[in-house]
Amino acid sequence: MTIKRDCDLPQDVPESVKDLTFKGFDDAGVQAFCSRWEMNAMTARRAAPKTVALAAPAKKEEPAQSSLFDEPSETPQKDARLFEPAVLAMPADAPSDDVVVESVDRSVVSTREDLQALAARLREVNGARPVAVSVFWRGSPRHAEIVALGFALTAAQAFVISLDKIGGALTMESVRQTLGTWLEGASSKVFDDAKAAAHVFASNGIRLGGTLHDTSLMSYVLEAHLQHDLKSLARRYLKHAVGALSDLLGKGAKAVDFSDIDAETMNDHIAECAVSTRALSSVLLSQLETDPVLNSIYHDIECPLVGVLTRMESYGVALDAFALSQQSIELTQRIDALTQQAYQLAGKEFNLGSPKQLGEVLFGLLGLPVKKKTASGAPSTDEEVLNELALDYPLPKLILELRQLTKLKSTYTDKLPKMVDPTDGRVHTTFGQTTAVTGRLASSDPNLQNIPVRTAEGRRVREAFIADAGNVIISADYSQIELRIMAHLSDDAALIGAFARGEDIHRATAAEVFNVSLDQVTPDERRMAKVINFGLIYGMSAFGLAQNLGIERRMAQHYIDEYFARYPGVARYMAQMRTLAHERGYVSTVFGRRLWLPDIASSRMPVRNAAERAAINAPMQGTAADLIKKAMIAVDRWLRDEKLGSRLVLQVHDELILEVPQSEIELVKRMLPKLMADVAALHVPLIAEVGVADNWEAAH
Repeated sequence: MTIKRDCDLPQDVPESVKDLTFKGFDDAGVQAFCSRWEMNAMTARRAAPKTVALAAPAKKEEPAQSSLFDEPSETPQKDARLFEPAVLAMPADAPSDDVVVESVDRSVVSTREDLQALAARLREVNGARPVAVSVFWRGSPRHAEIVALGFALTAAQAFVISLDKIGGALTMESVRQTLGTWLEGASSKVFDDAKAAAHVFASNGIRLGGTLHDTSLMSYVLEAHLQHDLKSLARRYLKHAVGALSDLLGKGAKAVDFSDIDAETMNDHIAECAVSTRALSSVLLSQLETDPVLNSIYHDIECPLVGVLTRMESYGVALDAFALSQQSIELTQRIDALTQQAYQLAGKEFNLGSPKQLGEVLFGLLGLPVKKKTASGAPSTDEEVLNELALDYPLPKLILELRQLTKLKSTYTDKLPKMVDPTDGRVHTTFGQTTAVTGRLASSDPNLQNIPVRTAEGRRVREAFIADAGNVIISADYSQIELRIMAHLSDDAALIGAFARGEDIHRATAAEVFNVSLDQVTPDERRMAKVINFGLIYGMSAFGLAQNLGIERRMAQHYIDEYFARYPGVARYMAQMRTLAHERGYVSTVFGRRLWLPDIASSRMPVRNAAERAAINAPMQGTAADLIKKAMIAVDRWLRDEKLGSRLVLQVHDELILEVPQSEIELVKRMLPKLMADVAALHVPLIAEVGVADNWEAAH
């Protein structure tokens, strides 16, 4: 808050000040304030100074009798949970149907009659905010056994269903029969992880319908750099402690089953998760509604993407497990041979995986120069040091190759065949929407985005990702997307012109920097220009460029100066991003996604400099992430609208991978680049290059 100090005050200031004297509470005003800010009037009374008298709340007459589905009373229940919301900016016309209250009415649904009554209540819901659904299960989401459900129609009332799997009275079949229509219907629903919930319900015969909201995605759009799990969000936005499920069940070898938890404790947890999700959705959606740009990021990109990713994860991708097993055998032989060579170069056997023993061999036994030291003062053997030593000495180069092959074997050729789902023979990765602060998707279990492609062995791993019989793999990759985004953001005429003319951008840059005509650019000059193009958009310094090109720092600085002289818009853009980052603490993508940089204010220069480099690159990475997400949504919608047999199976950075029936190849080849190019109108054309083959590597 900033105190306004330039107000026009009346001449008789002393008399006017008397008008500011506090004369007591306006009860109606307090009630309206509490409603707007989703507080209970009791919270305001408790926060008031002791010297201020507050009118007591009017007492409600108790109903003659109460049923399971009565609205909650003002009287706190025995199992009440306190919800004290953070003060968040909400518009004056924000819906007030959802007031965070101190007393949570927790109703246990234990009979078929209760279940039918809940179904009737759900059908009647027509609020401005979605109904919150919490789901608890055993196993993985795609092969889940639902054990409990929680529903919150408001932030004050939860309905808990403990199934027979943990000692409850109802079966999942009865839930499916009674609530299935509503769950599969058009009513909006909110989860703390909508994609996982969709998988869980699908594995139990229910296809969730309607808009699936997700509190973690809402938070991610608002503040991507923070944590987005329910426990963190409740603490941050509701000032309320909601325990994580692992707090109840434990972790690892000490973990217990749902059925081992006391029923009352379990029901309390289910209710708290449901009402917290409901309260969070109200607060976070209201926050988004105050910012049309962020609201669009959530409603037009992140929310629709949930369904796309759910379908991709469910479909999976076919894998040639035999080919990987054969490669694993060959890698083992190669690793064994390299290990023996390492022993010969060292003159003794030692543990190649031990940094201490490796350091003793390299710097003690062989006397190689120490490049840097660890925090404890020992000579470092990290990858940077080994790469530098490998330029002049054989053993460090061999160690690097060994590390690369060992990681490839353990992470991919050994592990991937074991991750094939026996029910369909396919691998199912999980895409994370809230992992990277730039908006990029992440891939895990297994991670299919980090397969090394600069080595023959890594590319061979990608050959194992294949199409089923009668299908092919089609890969569509945005061409030089970050450089095109740089041209758009910087509005540099020379850069935009080169893309508009369809020139080889690296050749065009070489011609500018080295002051030669396009047809005179040598392959070596083009290579150097490529390093400059990509290096500068990642904030590379003259020192870094000199290292990458193997030239003197003075010459590297000369190349950078020439680059900025030829592309002044790029230099101007970079300076603006640094300034904006310091002023606002974040930078934005073309579409308005905010990329927060908490380290920009660090007192440590290396940390601050890294944040400044991120300020330059993050808008390009973030815009590329937004573009590929919009492309996924457009392609998925087209495939479903046309009722095609083609399926999106993977997304890796700027690339989409589809499995396509033979009969649809030409159609998909023709439409895919158009769909990807039409998702946005930048100052330069978006171009997607398409490849077709029997496996991912050949298609790429």
